[in-house]
Amino acid sequence: MFSAYSGPILDCRGVTFGYPGTGTIVDSLTFSIGSGEFVGLLGANGSGKSTILKLAAGMLHPAAGVVRLWDKPLAGYRNRDRAKLLCYFPQHLDVTVPFTVREVVNMGRYPYDIPPAMTVDEALETVGLQNKGDSTISNLSGGERRRAFIAMTLLQGAGILLLDEPLANLDIKYQIEFLRLLKRLKEQKGISIIMALHDINVALQFEKVMVIKDGAVLGVGAPETVLTGAMIQEAFDVAIEVRKAEHGTYITHEKWF
Repeated sequence: MFSAYSGPILDCRGVTFGYPGTGTIVDSLTFSIGSGEFVGLLGANGSGKSTILKLAAGMLHPAAGVVRLWDKPLAGYRNRDRAKLLCYFPQHLDVTVPFTVREVVNMGRYPYDIPPAMTVDEALETVGLQNKGDSTISNLSGGERRRAFIAMTLLQGAGILLLDEPLANLDIKYQIEFLRLLKRLKEQKGISIIMALHDINVALQFEKVMVIKDGAVLGVGAPETVLTGAMIQEAFDVAIEVRKAEHGTYITHEKWF
């Protein structure tokens, strides 16, 4: 449907938003995401990351500016049509529902009158849960639950994923597994991903980062270029050292103690 379009998949121009009684949360935000990009949305708690993702998903409506999805105003899409293109993951997934993994994944068929080409079993195999289909979603580990919801989006067919702190409360093993899964989906299926996070060392693994403070973009680009000591100081109000080694860039906490 979009093969002839070569512009940004998601484009925010001058987006401003504030909750009632709180003042401006997002201020004249402008950024764009291209096909197959994997972007880390980095900022301190309260910097506006979650609000930005909800605006990009159409869950919130800007007071000024416009969000465009595949060169069409996001507000112009019906919910079912938007769901075929974009999927938002909240920070806290509801796992109290008495559904099996297979039933949760099958919910990805919601936007379609005709079943999509991918089957539930194929989606489960893609995320490594082929043996968990009959398990109750609440009985899975945190990493497995996130993979189950990713499998749901594969049936949904969304070309862009908006993930709000999906690594929160995961052990490092499951963080690595989840990031590898997302990278594989990007490389094999061309899915674009925006993922909110606050771990600077994790952000250094991304091909592109966008640093946010007070709902505005401080910097965007390759992490080794953007994540300087001065940028981290401005975004997080803390002085830490950025070091470069033979195998990449990393953050050291030595000066904190």
